[in-house]
Amino acid sequence: MTQKLLIKLTIDLFMTVLMLAVMAYNLTGNMIHELLGVSLFVLFIVHSILNRRWYHTVIKRKHNTRRVFNTAVNLLLFVMMLMLLVSSVLVSRSVFAFIPVDGGLIARQIHILAAYWGFIFISIHLGMHWGMIIGMVQKVPGIPTPNRGCTFAVRVMAVLIAVYGVYAFFERGMGSRLILYYTYSYWNFDESAMFFFTDYLSIMGVCICVTYYVLKFVQNRKMQRLSKNNQ
Repeated sequence: MTQKLLIKLTIDLFMTVLMLAVMAYNLTGNMIHELLGVSLFVLFIVHSILNRRWYHTVIKRKHNTRRVFNTAVNLLLFVMMLMLLVSSVLVSRSVFAFIPVDGGLIARQIHILAAYWGFIFISIHLGMHWGMIIGMVQKVPGIPTPNRGCTFAVRVMAVLIAVYGVYAFFERGMGSRLILYYTYSYWNFDESAMFFFTDYLSIMGVCICVTYYVLKFVQNRKMQRLSKNNQ
């Protein structure tokens, strides 16, 4: 793995952590929320610069099923981040408060919509690179070579996380937030940080697991077809 690729994956991971943190508005308060958001946008800009060649060649590339999926997710994530950036300035009460604009209710609705879809897409984006992340972890000195027992245990854990993640998705009303269905239960300022991050990490885990295993299934099917054609 090249140093540049390692840097890209590290930035992806930090962006994911920051995205998770900015979702915890009820735990951090407004000022920290906005500062975390600015940090996220800085990393997003760095990420876009490092991947500028991808944007230049996206149309010219020969597309298969996986590339179409990757391209769609990356472009949608890019759009969500731009929507977040613009709406953040319009609704800011701290960092960008010096700018004399007020987006009102519409800007806040766009901000919420972009935030939750951005959370979903960044989780899917992480799932797209999960195989490389696993490969990186396995190369860390001191990490034992995986055996059948270890692989089975990891898969069971993934299933448990996914099951709880589905429960948390509905319990948290994520679906209504993804379609801007307004409720009065958006922020629980007395909530435990442990419960919040457990739920959101599990929801993220669902997206990662589904993305990783679906793409793995598609890749295996492709390899099987190629194997049959070569026989």
